[in-house]
Amino acid sequence: QVQLVESGGGLVQAGGSLRLSCAASGRTFSSYDMGWFRQAPGKERDFVGTINWSGGSTYVGNSVKGRFTISRDNAKNTVYLQMNRLKPEDTAVYYCAARRSRVHLYPFEADYWGQGTQVTVSS
Repeated sequence: QVQLVESGGGLVQAGGSLRLSCAASGRTFSSYDMGWFRQAPGKERDFVGTINWSGGSTYVGNSVKGRFTISRDNAKNTVYLQMNRLKPEDTAVYYCAARRSRVHLYPFEADYWGQGTQVTVSS
């Protein structure tokens, strides 16, 4: 069982930056691929990006490519989502997810989910 807790959300102006963190419980964090998803009001949950168990490989969606980066620190059981040049359309609840490591990063089918953290980008 893996428990995930996101933090770092908040209100930011367009063009600004935020870094989200996701802390995972358990001693097997390094055996999990990690992902970030988001859900805007009235919309389905969308894939943002993923990072493999070692941190050596990442994949992000086209809507955030070049603006968002994913990293992880296995010693701290934490994965990060650095969000730069934020846009109002990035406003959403951001979720962290985990799955047992697999060969292909995408599609990412999560085994565990966090509770989410709100990100609001004002214009």
